[in-house]
This record gives sequence, C-alpha cells and structure tokens, in this order.
Amino acid sequence: MDPFVFLIVLFSAVLHALWNSMASKYKNKNVSIPAIVYGHVPACIIAVIVLPLPSVDSIPYIILSAIIHQGYQNFLLVAYQTGKFTTVYPVARGFGPLVATLISIFILGVYLKIYTLISILLISTGIMLIGLFSKSVIKNYKILYTSLATGIFIGIYSIVDGYGARASGSAVSYMSWVFILSALIFPIVLRIRNQKNILKKTLTEGKFIFWVGGFLSYLAYIRNGSRRDRPKRRAPCVPADGLREVFIFQLQEKTGSKEKAKADHRQGNQIPARDRYRRLRH
Repeated sequence: MDPFVFLIVLFSAVLHALWNSMASKYKNKNVSIPAIVYGHVPACIIAVIVLPLPSVDSIPYIILSAIIHQGYQNFLLVAYQTGKFTTVYPVARGFGPLVATLISIFILGVYLKIYTLISILLISTGIMLIGLFSKSVIKNYKILYTSLATGIFIGIYSIVDGYGARASGSAVSYMSWVFILSALIFPIVLRIRNQKNILKKTLTEGKFIFWVGGFLSYLAYIRNGSRRDRPKRRAPCVPADGLREVFIFQLQEKTGSKEKAKADHRQGNQIPARDRYRRLRH
C-alpha cells in the first residue's frame, strides 16, 4: 500500500474514533446521531460553493449513497441505544468489509488476490468476535441484529462511494453533496421514528456534537474518500477500509478500558493494582 494512502487511512481512523466516541457516549442518541448528520452541513455548504460541481456521471451515486446512509444512520442510532459502543462497534465495523468484499467479488466481478481475501477475512472476523463474545450480545440479540444491519449498510455505501468519488472527479465535492442530500432526507426517517423537533435539539442540547463531532465526521469521510480520486495511486476500497477499522477499534478499545476502570473506581470498587493494570492492557 502506498505510504501516503496508509497515512490517510490512519488519520481517517483517528477522526472516526473521535466522532463515534462523542456520539455513542451522549445520553440521548436521538440527539447525538442527528447532530452528526446535520453537523456535516456547514462544512458541506462551504465546499460546494468553493469546489466545482461533481460530474454528471456521479449523480446516481450521490442519490443512491444518500439513501443508503439513511439505513446506516437509523441502525447506528438503534444499535447505540441498545448496546454499548465496545460491543456494537466491532460487530458493525468488522462486518462492513466482509459485505463490501462479497459485493465486490460476486456482483461487481472484482478480482482480489488470495492473500488479500485471507487478510480481510481474518481481520474482519477477529474484530467481530470481540463483540460477539460480549455478555450483552448473548443476553440481548437485538444488539447483534442492529449491529449486523449497520455493518451491511457500511459495506454497501463503501462500495457506492468508492465508485462515486472516482466518477465525480472530486471526492470532497462528491461527499459534500451526499451529506447535504442525506441531511435533507434524514428528517423523514426521524419522523417515522416519531422523533420531533430534533433539529432544534441538536442546535441546543447537542450543539457541541453538532459543530465539533459533525466537522470531525465530515473530515474523516472526505479524507478517506480522497484516496479514491485517482485509482492508479489509491488503495482498493476493501483492504483500506479493513485497515481503518482495525486502527479505530484499537483506539476505542484502549479508551473504553480506561474509562471502565475509572467508573469502577468512582463506584467505590476496590480493584487490586494488578487487575487494573491487566484491564488497561487488555
């Protein structure tokens, strides 16, 4: 993999980790997830004013991606309401590259070398198993269902956006129009979920996530999409996405372990120093 692509993927991973952490930890997921969705818009407006329009060939991809993102955003919201981040995230993000790989091979006819397939399988399965063996998943299968559904939409939009960004001529312009259209459609999804006045709540209760989390999410997607502008220099979508998911989960797993130890300490549990050290390491 091109070292430049490698750095872009890792930078994207850090940004994904930050905005996912913010959205998942907020008490009201009906506010935090829409805040991320609507938080894309300010940066998108600036981008579409400054940058040229995407090519006509990319318009079907923009529409399709915006529709697919509705499923992703809906199931991500439900998944975070149902289970903890460290349970939902590895299942969803591990399953996404598997879905993208299957679509690439059996529908799009993409050829992937055997060692690439083995790498994707091992990485994705390894990430998923961390979440699948969680006690909360065993007790509540809705966590598994919503996490897998989220992963399906991740895999689908990864493929669509990969082709769309290349067809558009500008990944930043392409993703900006996707996010604007997605933000226009998302109120319909919220209405179906019987959620009202969400935009007002995101600008009041969730304004920090709206401005900061939304911008970080936007930046993560356009940085990840920029490697798809010129296919001769960029990595294939599936392997690069798999690398990103590993790095994201490593960041989140360490953060989650530290926060769990702090929570136990606040509750007055006497945890031996040796056990605390093991938790932080694992």
